[in-house]
Amino acid sequence: MAKTYEGGVPLAEVVRSGFVEGSHRGSVVVLDAAGAVLAGAGDVTSPVFPRSASKPMQAVGMLRAGLRLTDPADLALVAASHAGEEFHLARVGGLLRGGGLEPSALHCPPELPVGEAARQAVLRAGGGPTRVQMNCSGKHAGMLLTCLAAGWPLDGYWREGHPLQQRLRATVEELTGEQVAAVGVDGCGAPVHAFSLTGLAGAYLRLVHAEPGSAERAVADAMRAHPELVGGTEAEDTRLMRGVPGALAKVGAEGVIAVALPDVGAVALKIDDGAGRPRMPVLVSALHRLGVAAPILQEYAELPLFGGGVPVGAVRPLW
Repeated sequence: MAKTYEGGVPLAEVVRSGFVEGSHRGSVVVLDAAGAVLAGAGDVTSPVFPRSASKPMQAVGMLRAGLRLTDPADLALVAASHAGEEFHLARVGGLLRGGGLEPSALHCPPELPVGEAARQAVLRAGGGPTRVQMNCSGKHAGMLLTCLAAGWPLDGYWREGHPLQQRLRATVEELTGEQVAAVGVDGCGAPVHAFSLTGLAGAYLRLVHAEPGSAERAVADAMRAHPELVGGTEAEDTRLMRGVPGALAKVGAEGVIAVALPDVGAVALKIDDGAGRPRMPVLVSALHRLGVAAPILQEYAELPLFGGGVPVGAVRPLW
């Protein structure tokens, strides 16, 4: 039986008008450039579901299984949780057409875009949920194309026992250096694997330190070259990769984010209650421990709270 995640410690507090009205618990680990633990808080050795922060590793597995994409921007989209903006949807459509596939081949559920601006645009136009708009549609398109390249059946490509998913699990285990402790069903319907935050940070470090020409380096380079495809115009991971030279970043649901910088180190964290608002202030605090400084980090050092339309407090890191 897998070791159970023990939960974290207070990582951020919510201060309104000088009064602490709440806090967020979680776990965070900081690795140095050699992969050794430099600092940590909470439980960083027990398994958690990193959710979409696993996508870069899954993209590596797809390349190893035979996926061939001529445009690195397409590879960035395969590793993405896109916001559903027009340029995201157009590229997903192009991937599907390149494989002779229809959107109905995607197993991810029909949804509205996760990006607020894109969602409102769809609603104003009288549109509704579609599979292509779902934030994991790039990953699912990549999975379908990988199956075509490898000669695997498309039917059930999302199921744990499918050859594709077995190959992706093996890649995750190799990159994290851990055995998968549990397998669940992610929000998009594909498998999600449980491993530790330390394993997650180590995997990201391996991607940015990989040799040029390797599948690992191809994914890291594609994401960093096309950050707007990984998240969206205003997404946290997109803005981090734009603002911190060399950074590889990816968010995951339930308060997860992982970041790595070559020759510097890596960070992985999880907010226990799944809230997104303390994620970036805690990450900034962790990156400061690696000596990382950039104007974009100052923007995220605290999250402002408003009362009556004006700032009256902040979500700020405790660690």
